[in-house]
Amino acid sequence: MVFAIAVPMTLAFLTTPLLGLVDTAVVGRLGDAALLGGLAIAAILFDLVFTTFNFLRSATTGLVAQAMGRNDPLEEQAVFWRSLMISVVAGVGIIAATPLLLAAGLAFMGAQGEVAAAASTYLVIRALSAPAALANYAILGYVLGRGMGGTGLLLQSVINGTNIVLSVWFGLGLGYGLEGVALATVIAEITGCALGFLIIRLRFDRANSPSWKQIIDRPSVMRLMALNGDIMIRSFALIAAFAWFTRLGTGFGETTLAANAILMNFFMVAGYYLDGFATAAEQLAGRAIGARYRPAFDKSVRLTVFWGFALAGFTTGFFLIFGNAIIGLMTTLEPVRLEAGFYLFWAALTAVSGVLAFEMDGVFIGATWSRDMRNMMLLSLALFIGLSIALTQVWGNLGLWISLNIFLAARGFTLLAILPRRRDSAFAPA
Repeated sequence: MVFAIAVPMTLAFLTTPLLGLVDTAVVGRLGDAALLGGLAIAAILFDLVFTTFNFLRSATTGLVAQAMGRNDPLEEQAVFWRSLMISVVAGVGIIAATPLLLAAGLAFMGAQGEVAAAASTYLVIRALSAPAALANYAILGYVLGRGMGGTGLLLQSVINGTNIVLSVWFGLGLGYGLEGVALATVIAEITGCALGFLIIRLRFDRANSPSWKQIIDRPSVMRLMALNGDIMIRSFALIAAFAWFTRLGTGFGETTLAANAILMNFFMVAGYYLDGFATAAEQLAGRAIGARYRPAFDKSVRLTVFWGFALAGFTTGFFLIFGNAIIGLMTTLEPVRLEAGFYLFWAALTAVSGVLAFEMDGVFIGATWSRDMRNMMLLSLALFIGLSIALTQVWGNLGLWISLNIFLAARGFTLLAILPRRRDSAFAPA
């Protein structure tokens, strides 16, 4: 059961950082470090806003998995419709607020001149994908909550595959550059949303369709919103950590900023690649909680953590061996290549330092223990900010990468420390 979910979702999630690699390579081939830096800042600002709404995916997965464990198909559908409504409303709100968000984001990141102009161009276009992108969170959440790994692979492959092809075609083939890369994302998100909605609607059992009154049931909506609030804070804190990483990197100059942008793609590849087993933990832990069956919960945790560490070790080794060659493919700028190569070890190490955090996130999302996730994330973020300020004073950008690895490890071990207490409470006799 673990592999039935993890293998297709590992392949599915891997397409997302591959998209980031392609986008970076397309812009890197334009031969302008300012454009590459602008893309890095825009991507962080985009994630800061959009990934804040990742609770739509996480909360949906946990609640659908628990409803499945209770054998409650009506509630499964109701959870999907609640999440979809929130996603569309939030997406329209993001489009309306884009000018304000852009101004505040660029000021926070300290972006100026050509870097700020490039970031603005990319983000204004890509923000148009907001309603479809957030709807895709709700769609994927339902799919993963049901344990439909193959469908998840199909949807993610369509979205990111379309995006990759159009990014290369628009950005280099048609000569649209950075604007073409952003436009490709908009088209891909809309395509994936339409396909995902159609698949789910065709799979719904009409005999168990919830009424409008059941969909907007106040206690159920309040529970979803409570989960959403905790996970939103957790997601915001995570993206804030990466924004802080980029903000400090900006102070080391355009070359270091561009090098960090390339190396962060290595971390994103590792994170998404390892998220397949975290997704299996979400679904199986959630079902075990819904069914109140502790042996299944314990076994899902053991298996997903074991295989997560195995893949993390492989991923770190792969990047250490082939990392310099990958960097060479991603940019033609020799100073950026040399700078990225200097910090390659620490970027590769993020797979091992972060894997326990990914797996614990999966367990806690499936169990809907959102408050603990929020609290441990805030604690780890405070540690990261303090360490990064101290270590960059001593070792510069190297201190920044060391701080990032410590931050990732702290997230995982703090959640692991409180797991036994939360598990005992969840499976205590009624």
